[in-house]
Amino acid sequence: MLRLLSIEIQKLRYNRSARVISIIYFVLITFIALIASIEFNIGKVNFRVADQGIFNFPFIWHFNTYMAAILKIFLAIVIVSMTSNEYSYRTLKQNLIDGLSKREFVLSKFITVIGFALISTLFVFIVSMILGLSFSDYTELGIIFSDMEYLLAYFVKLMGFFAFCLFLGVWVKRSAFAIGFLVVWWIVESILYALMKWQFFKGTDIAENVAQFFPLTAMSNLIKEPFSRLGAVQSAANQLGEAFTKTYEVGLLPLAIVLVWTFLFVYWSYALLKRRDL
Repeated sequence: MLRLLSIEIQKLRYNRSARVISIIYFVLITFIALIASIEFNIGKVNFRVADQGIFNFPFIWHFNTYMAAILKIFLAIVIVSMTSNEYSYRTLKQNLIDGLSKREFVLSKFITVIGFALISTLFVFIVSMILGLSFSDYTELGIIFSDMEYLLAYFVKLMGFFAFCLFLGVWVKRSAFAIGFLVVWWIVESILYALMKWQFFKGTDIAENVAQFFPLTAMSNLIKEPFSRLGAVQSAANQLGEAFTKTYEVGLLPLAIVLVWTFLFVYWSYALLKRRDL
């Protein structure tokens, strides 16, 4: 395990584009802190975003993991690029000649996937903790460490998404085409959902019940949008006679679905590689 990890670390060290994109990703996550400095002056009213409760514990775990997950495409590019470069630079063939099995190759890539997801989760935890301790109105330990299942959901979401990118990299072999296929897949899922929702199963929950098993939809369902949880939004909705019945907790079913897809993507990556004559 450590040998496979060291091999991937060496490859990352000499991949300048991967290092640059990874740095950009983590820098952008820290930019969440800049939201705290946004202020609006409307007449005599001073409105500061940080005062609206987005950095309050435990809401910050939900908000920051949701925002950070939007940026996951940057690390996805790194995963796809690393996998595709194995074909472009023939390092895959050389590794196999040097004694690395195809199973170990896929395992080394999956270890990298887990590593990226784990480091990103830890980074979001640190950023969220700093922002929460700086701006939260509630700093009791029981409140600070509640709702931390969003960090688990964030980790599983990234692991599943990166495993999907790994599969695409092995299958398509070219970075640009793999990312393009990822976009196409998202469009296909959206079209299928729309057809079920508005064409075939109008007025029923069948579309939602079926779409929740789509890979990208399942990943999206892990962390639902947090904005409608804000007190200001809830108050505005109540004044308009609307009530939110949405649930925001991390569901066990979406977690299980994403974990199954993760296993399938890794297995299919190995199956593709095993069948190919390199």
